[in-house]
Amino acid sequence: MFPYMVNFKVSARTLTGALNAHNKAAVDWGWQGLIAYGCHSLVVVIDSSTAQTLQVLEKHKADVVKVKWARENYHHNIGSPYSLRLASADVNGKIIIWDVAAGVAQCEIQEHAKPIQDVQWLWNQDASRDLLLAIHPPNYIVLWNADTGTKLWKKSYADNILSFSFDPFDPSHLTLLTSEGIVFISDFSPSKPPSGPGKKVYISSPHSSPAHSKLAAATGAKKALNKVKILITQEKPSAEFITLNDCLQLAYLPSKRNHMLLLYPREILILDLEVNQTVGVIAIERTGVPFLQVIPCFQRDGLFCLHENGCITLRVRRSYSSIFNTSNEEPVLSSDPDPVQELTYDLRSQCDAIRVTKTVRPFSMVCCPVNENAAALVVSDGRVMIWELKSAVCNRNSRNSSSGVSPLYSPVSFCGIPVGVLQNKLPDLSLDNMIGQSAIAGEEHPKGSILQEVHLKFLLTGLLSGLPSPQFAIRMCPPLTTKNIKMYQPLLAVGTGNGSVLVYHLTSGLLHKELSIHSCEVRGIEWTSLTGFLSFATSTPNNMGLVRNELQLVDLPTGRSIAFRGERGNDESPIEMIKVSYLKQYLAVVFKDKPLELWDVRTCTILREMSKNFPAITALEWSPSHNLKSLRKKQLATREAMARQTVVSDTELSVVESSVISLLQEAESKSELSQNISAREHFVFTDTDGQVYHLTVEGNSVKDSARIPPDGSMGSITCIAWKGDTLVLGDMDGNLNFWDLKGRVSRGIPTHRSWVRKIRFAPGKGNQKLIAMYNDGAEVWDTKEVQMVSSLRSGRNVTFRILDVDWCTSDKVILASDDGCIRVLEMSMKSTCFRMDEQELTEPVWCPYLLVPRASLALKAFLLHQPWNGQYSLDISQVDYPENEEIKTLLQEQLNSLSNDIKKLLLDPEFTLLQRCLLVSRLYGDESELHFWTVAAHYLHSLSQEKAVRTPAAEEAAPREDRANNPLDICYDILCENAYFQKFQLERVNLQEVKRSTYDHTRKCTDQLLLLGQTDRAVQLLLETSADNQHYYCDSLKACLVTTVTSSGPSQSTIKLVATNMIANGKLAEGVQLLCLIDKAADACRYLQTYGEWNRAAWLAKVRLNSEECADVLKRWVDHLCSPQVNQKSKALLVLLSLGCFSSVAETLHSMRYFDRAALFVEACIKYGAIEVSEDTEKLISVIYADYARSLKNLGFKQGAILFASKARAAGRDLLKELESPRQEVTEE
Repeated sequence: MFPYMVNFKVSARTLTGALNAHNKAAVDWGWQGLIAYGCHSLVVVIDSSTAQTLQVLEKHKADVVKVKWARENYHHNIGSPYSLRLASADVNGKIIIWDVAAGVAQCEIQEHAKPIQDVQWLWNQDASRDLLLAIHPPNYIVLWNADTGTKLWKKSYADNILSFSFDPFDPSHLTLLTSEGIVFISDFSPSKPPSGPGKKVYISSPHSSPAHSKLAAATGAKKALNKVKILITQEKPSAEFITLNDCLQLAYLPSKRNHMLLLYPREILILDLEVNQTVGVIAIERTGVPFLQVIPCFQRDGLFCLHENGCITLRVRRSYSSIFNTSNEEPVLSSDPDPVQELTYDLRSQCDAIRVTKTVRPFSMVCCPVNENAAALVVSDGRVMIWELKSAVCNRNSRNSSSGVSPLYSPVSFCGIPVGVLQNKLPDLSLDNMIGQSAIAGEEHPKGSILQEVHLKFLLTGLLSGLPSPQFAIRMCPPLTTKNIKMYQPLLAVGTGNGSVLVYHLTSGLLHKELSIHSCEVRGIEWTSLTGFLSFATSTPNNMGLVRNELQLVDLPTGRSIAFRGERGNDESPIEMIKVSYLKQYLAVVFKDKPLELWDVRTCTILREMSKNFPAITALEWSPSHNLKSLRKKQLATREAMARQTVVSDTELSVVESSVISLLQEAESKSELSQNISAREHFVFTDTDGQVYHLTVEGNSVKDSARIPPDGSMGSITCIAWKGDTLVLGDMDGNLNFWDLKGRVSRGIPTHRSWVRKIRFAPGKGNQKLIAMYNDGAEVWDTKEVQMVSSLRSGRNVTFRILDVDWCTSDKVILASDDGCIRVLEMSMKSTCFRMDEQELTEPVWCPYLLVPRASLALKAFLLHQPWNGQYSLDISQVDYPENEEIKTLLQEQLNSLSNDIKKLLLDPEFTLLQRCLLVSRLYGDESELHFWTVAAHYLHSLSQEKAVRTPAAEEAAPREDRANNPLDICYDILCENAYFQKFQLERVNLQEVKRSTYDHTRKCTDQLLLLGQTDRAVQLLLETSADNQHYYCDSLKACLVTTVTSSGPSQSTIKLVATNMIANGKLAEGVQLLCLIDKAADACRYLQTYGEWNRAAWLAKVRLNSEECADVLKRWVDHLCSPQVNQKSKALLVLLSLGCFSSVAETLHSMRYFDRAALFVEACIKYGAIEVSEDTEKLISVIYADYARSLKNLGFKQGAILFASKARAAGRDLLKELESPRQEVTEE
């Protein structure tokens, strides 16, 4: 067709601008890797790594206040594929659930007509992934099934609810932040509403509490810390102490159990919920910038904080060892005789602030949930800034020791497995691969050079800017024709209120150029070619009604702009409009109270300034007819004649003469190129009486050729459009008058839509469609049939008002509206979302969620089972995957869009299977896989380490130390190694003890110490009880009991009897304590489990029992988790992994039909020698492989299926035959 195709397919899209105040908290970063945010009533979806807009969802009728991505915490297969599900809620109380890839609303939910305060997907049960919890003001929480839109239950509370937070470690615990205080709900379940009003607590300032009087003598810094300590009291505090009303946010810490964070403008409080007491405070100095928001991290004990100046800071908890050791590095801390033990969070990194003005301020921040190494800031002017954390290894000597901040070290392991110094690794992959864990008290960093100190810094890696705030004047570049097809680009020029012109490329929707040309509001734009335009702006009128007119001619490729009217323009009547003639030769400039000017566009010279008595113009339009063709013909004829004459007169042409002729001809064609031939063009205009004038312009002569008297039915004419033989006029009263110039007939149509602001014909030969803009909307008309095609009315079918209209292509219109958006719509002007896979992106985006389910799962298998045929490759055509070419191309595009660092890892033969599984689960944002493989990699690796130690040849010391210093992160809580878990619990109790301020707290600390077996400390605390306390006698006796407990038979049996009686009579905690005193913790665990305290039993087993007894307790817990009424098998799997029961993990995975995970896990176990090969296990392994081969066959991934069918031996024999039979037929042919 053409030598090459230019991409000018323009899909319907919306360019978004500044946000509304309601959109402040409407932003979310999903596990899928995409960021969604609300912009007025739209929801914008952008890709976080390339900062491109992928989708704009339009269906809400009111401003969006919340958006939330569905969680990916489930096993993905063909039945439950990777899909982009998003919930958005608006001011009118409507919640819409979207299928983002298709741009379709799956379900709409409405309860009350008030703004939704908060929504959250329930992520923590295996039963259903469709449950959505929402706060409907003022005080209802409602659980919805987001798939069907049915309400499961509704519950009201006494106070207005502001927000809520789920305990990440215990799905039955929900905390509400209300206008009065905090409500703890401990029996949340999807099946029924919580019973009772919940446990309500208030927050009060502790200045009145006597416990702090003794601290008054402390020095400055200490004083500041003690001032902000805040405790939680059961009774309502007196008015002067209530400080909750300025609490901005409440959140659980996902990095450790039972800790909660409260955010105030000038401080962050960390509460330990076991003692309801502040254990850490992050305060801002008096000159510092207040907080707006905080996001606690999961992988490390860190906080992303957003400040009011748009600065994002990362704070990481300081290692305790540095507080206690008396090294010479921190003289400040060690010289203090009584170290105040605080959870201290040190500032580790901060990004640049933004310029905050009245209209520009930071709205909110989101953090990447998968890797926690990037944060996105949404600004009120529509900008989205993506900041990524980067780590840099620094040498020891350069360390600034005066900072007093303990150094951060890089972790020993990468992707779950310790790696050598020379091995390929990518530390910036995620937060836990960047920095190691904060060390715990009493744990010293191993001496040796393996630990590298790192510094973190933020880097701006993505910036998406929106349109400026309206007013807008828009103009599409000249239309596509067969002549300009090679260099055509669909560009839209947008003039703004601040004098700049933005040029957008409509295929990609990206900003092509931003040009600051004017000093005041741009009123109109006219293109003079595909690469240049004229724009005019007028300043605000002075008291005489005169303005400064600016008319600039801009050359797009260079960005050069010149004042088109030279020195003219100061103190004159404002320009009303500019119109460029059809051949782009002439320009008519119409003023408010000054005669018309005609200019030559090519030479920037004035042709005519009309006389004073020239009529005032209300509307003007150039005619599409001209005499260029006849001129060209004439010119060609004369040139040919000239050439012929010279040839005839002298046949023996000398070389010299012929060169003269060619020079003449060249000059001729050059002059034609510079278009010095001035074709004749016409324009029509109307005066205030409605009389139509027709004028002809040729060169610098202007002739008046005809006048047509006014049409009685029309009011004052406001605009004219002319195409072919049709002329259309619009007037103040909303009448359209269609003139057929050939047939000499006119038809007037009253639209009853008030003032016709603008009318414009669509481009394209023979296309007689026309768009008309009114004060209250727009209409598309077909002028051939003289009938309306579509209509749009503000307030009726849309909420916005239209500011300007234009045609984008022959069948799409552009609307600029007062919500700051510019929409490219089909001719029906129905707002539609597009399918994401149909969109043209300038940069490829890694998002397997956009592929069809089969393809995304096949791509995953392709990445996981490298190498294929013995070679590592990211070329999918290398493997036998008989899908159609289109899908293969899409898969290849996905592979190509991966960053080079990731490709390098995937192609590295030393990159182990477990690391590969972890990396792929991160790439896919697969929450359940990420947790599974993290725990699996840790325990499989430590098992292999132990095996290595058992062999006599191995060095004894190294691996032991390695394991001790590379424990599983504490965010995995119950899944950690027992020794590490115990250390953590002791540290926590020490902290609680330092922080206690009331008798209640002391008592809770005593209980914990007794359970942990720290009897001496417990006795000290018991003896502290003052004599006037009602528990004085009890505590004294208890102290005596604890010190005299001996292991003699009779006292043991008595205590055991008393304990069982206590438990039977409802005093579970006290009975358990007594049993722990006589080292019967195993019995205590059994009682706790009998009474349904499963988490408490697991905790006690880990801190008090030896590994065998502990394993028994946890196995009972696993059976409980797997029972149908609890149905938390995925959690049970993790507990089994932590116990090292690898073969039962494989069995459970298989029984849950997680074939892919089971097969990979079995492969990893065999590699690490974790599954003993026996007849039973052989059978299990081959069944797992065979089932996985079948599921790969269903994906159409033939080579993978053959691989696993052959691994399955006997179980896969039939399948293998079936898979290989068509191949043989092919080869025979």
